[in-house]
Amino acid sequence: MTQMLEAMRGNITEAMKTVAADEKLDPEYIRKMVAKGYIAIPDNNQRETVAVGIGENLRTKVNCTIGTSTDINDLDMELEKAKIGEEAGADTLMELSIGGDLDHIRRTVLSNTDKPVGSVPIYQTAVEAIENEGSAIYMDPDDMLKNIEKQAKDGIDFMAIHCSVNRETLKRLKRQGRKGGLVSRGGSFISSWMVHNDAENPLYENYDQILDIVEEYDVCLSMANAMRAGALTDSTDRAQIQELIVLGELVDRARERGVQTIVEGPGHIPINEIETNINIQKKMCRNAPFYMLGPIVTDIAPAYDHIVSAIGAAQCARYGADFICYVTPAEHLALPGPQDVKEGVIATKIGAHAGDIAVDMERFGQEDIKMADARKQLNWTEQYEHAMWPADAKAIRDKRPPEADDTCTMCGNYCAIKIVNQWLDKADVDAFDDN
Repeated sequence: MTQMLEAMRGNITEAMKTVAADEKLDPEYIRKMVAKGYIAIPDNNQRETVAVGIGENLRTKVNCTIGTSTDINDLDMELEKAKIGEEAGADTLMELSIGGDLDHIRRTVLSNTDKPVGSVPIYQTAVEAIENEGSAIYMDPDDMLKNIEKQAKDGIDFMAIHCSVNRETLKRLKRQGRKGGLVSRGGSFISSWMVHNDAENPLYENYDQILDIVEEYDVCLSMANAMRAGALTDSTDRAQIQELIVLGELVDRARERGVQTIVEGPGHIPINEIETNINIQKKMCRNAPFYMLGPIVTDIAPAYDHIVSAIGAAQCARYGADFICYVTPAEHLALPGPQDVKEGVIATKIGAHAGDIAVDMERFGQEDIKMADARKQLNWTEQYEHAMWPADAKAIRDKRPPEADDTCTMCGNYCAIKIVNQWLDKADVDAFDDN
């Protein structure tokens, strides 16, 4: 029984109770939203996880991707990255390895976290075809389904499935033309297979079989956005919108089966198009949770794309996106290392939080309000308590300690707050009346 089917039958599951407690909302509200498909709780029934809710009226969640590459295959480093991502505040992980023993890597990651974990099964199918036959164009459609089922059995909680790349979508892409082309790795595997074999996407044709698998294990489908732009000039084009039309239809079919879905969104997009994209997606996909990949809002800041995406994340959260995939400083340059992961999660968490408090300061900004009180009181202990990353904040002040314990070395004895506390706050309000 999936979370969605339970919700449709009026049952409040333990996962729904956990989400309700975390969000400080009524469990019945969570149940109703899960039943409608407006909230998803990725929670494979093959493993124990801490339930995380993604969707309408919830805190915007942040995903941290990890995984080996063909150049760097270091499982210990990936486990370290996963741990650092969790400590920095990531709500979920995605295991996206393409180098080494993929089954062993995935199962090791799953056994070392209680976070929901996502994957992209087509990666494994493509890697196996490349290793055995020399190219992804030789992927066996049966292997595509077998890898989805194998990863579901392993305990993967949500899967990015590239079902929406069909012949009509590729026709729109070719007629549109792009400067950045197609940058989705999974989309490139599927599209190359389709062109070589002059055939429809097997994942699209066999969607009902995929639903059979994910329903059995209660895997949440992350409807992959293969036509997302890889350059600002290509954003919100006909290929992307055509794929979104297909995605909306696939979401409807999943809901008929009680299968949870989230829908992936653009990667590179100007700020002024973010609200439009979210509104279109929510309309086309009947308010399915929206998973934004970044997004990147300028193309010319490599080495600082975590900052670029934090700006995009803030706008996304403000306008109704529900889930943000982090971007690290290594984006477009290299496989991220542990420090890149930390900086990427932190930047995205800040952006998502900034967007959330723009939506509802009273609900999402309580720590900000408490921080204001602590700063006014020059109470450094409480300031650390209300900081998102207390140890990092304390380390900076301790490295450059002030002479007076109640100030910092920025202003020292000329601290504005200290002066105001001493003089202005003690002045009688009548002192400013004209005589």
